Amino acid sequence: MTADTMVGAPPRGGQRLRLLLHSRTGMLGLVLVGFLLVLAIAQAFGLVGTDPLKQAASIRLQGPSAAHWFGTDQFGRDVFSRVAAGVANTTQIAAVAVGVAALVGTLLGVIAGFYLKGPDAIISGVTNVLFAFPPLLLALSLTSVMDRNWFTVAVAIAIVYIPIFIRVARGPVLSLRNIEYVRAAVSTGQSRMAITMRHVLPNITAIIIVQVSLSLSWAVLTEASLSFLGLGNPPPAPSLGSMIYEARTLLSVAPWTMVAPGIVIVLLVVGLNLLGDGLRDSFDPRKRGSS
Repeated sequence: MTADTMVGAPPRGGQRLRLLLHSRTGMLGLVLVGFLLVLAIAQAFGLVGTDPLKQAASIRLQGPSAAHWFGTDQFGRDVFSRVAAGVANTTQIAAVAVGVAALVGTLLGVIAGFYLKGPDAIISGVTNVLFAFPPLLLALSLTSVMDRNWFTVAVAIAIVYIPIFIRVARGPVLSLRNIEYVRAAVSTGQSRMAITMRHVLPNITAIIIVQVSLSLSWAVLTEASLSFLGLGNPPPAPSLGSMIYEARTLLSVAPWTMVAPGIVIVLLVVGLNLLGDGLRDSFDPRKRGSS
């Protein structure tokens, strides 16, 4: 669940883009994720599908057709529209959760790695406690005591992933603080804040970006799991996990109600993982001379 530590200076902007474009896994991931996001945006603006909440008893449990690409569910709702809206809701929660986790976790990781002593002991202690809980169990515990809406679900997932970013940031910072140019900056009287902004953060940005892409896939799975268990984004908002839960009793009658959201979850998670692999390769300093 964490990015590999990359030693040395990563490739620069233009070279990173070329490496990503030449990476089959990275491009495949980008295409998969991009296609699903475009589909979700198009549905939100009414360009494809219908209202995901509209019920029509006369067309309930109809199979896939030209009018309803993924068929309809037990309430006559268009499954395609609900899947597209579910992708939008899931990615919104995952993006906010990982964004908050990356921001808070990176900040705490830099503080722990650069300042050591008191701050490091406190932050590392809390991190170890959070790591002691299985991620899904911790997320379940947090969402069960919060008022349920999409933002509180995102906050609960963010709390689960903050320790990962703390660990990812702290390790490289421990190495960077002993490098000559950082020690020289300290000896010239520069403030720790200036040193952090000028020398530390730019050197760990690549690792954080890769970790963000990898964490997004896990956040999607976590949100889908919470929704499946009834602790995700509350109804009537469509969610991929809740769609699978509702379809569990319809598998023998209307399998498309489960297959469609299930396949989309797989495509979204695989796409994000492939994109993360491509980004990791594009930031790898060992790739500089091979492009």
